[in-house]
Amino acid sequence: MSITMYQASVPVLVRGLANLQTIIGKAQAHAAEKQIDPSVLTGARLFPDMLPLARQIHIATDTAKGCAARLAGVDAPKFEDVEVSFDDLHARIQKTIDYLNTFKPEQIDGTEGKSITLKMRSGPIEFTGQNYLLAFVLPNFYFHVTTAYDILRHNGVELGKLDYLGGKPNA
Repeated sequence: MSITMYQASVPVLVRGLANLQTIIGKAQAHAAEKQIDPSVLTGARLFPDMLPLARQIHIATDTAKGCAARLAGVDAPKFEDVEVSFDDLHARIQKTIDYLNTFKPEQIDGTEGKSITLKMRSGPIEFTGQNYLLAFVLPNFYFHVTTAYDILRHNGVELGKLDYLGGKPNA
């Protein structure tokens, strides 16, 4: 049995975002318990030249919504990237999950060969739908989710591998 473009994209991205919700929730509880100003965590970086936690979440959510929209041939909603509080970051992640859940398999299945062009600062990059999903979206998405996890773990939030992986996936 083969896997479809929809199965390899929307449910995978929704699961990753749901796990990110759990991670952010643990960070929010940690800040409250330890009486840490939440902005210390949402503004934290792993290294001075890296983006802070809030931007990692902005990029992960933008990557997820952009993926489904591009594959389906629709315009993605624009988020203003102003969320910095834990509550606002939770809302942004949920808004992205809700958006992804509006897509039906028939909108995305069969897009393996679809031409996708990304406008980057360095110039446009051309992909097929499958290459866009597998070689750009998923690695980029997981990079930013992992970096968010790492920022929080580095700052003392008690997180484990299962927080990142989530519970047992649906069969």
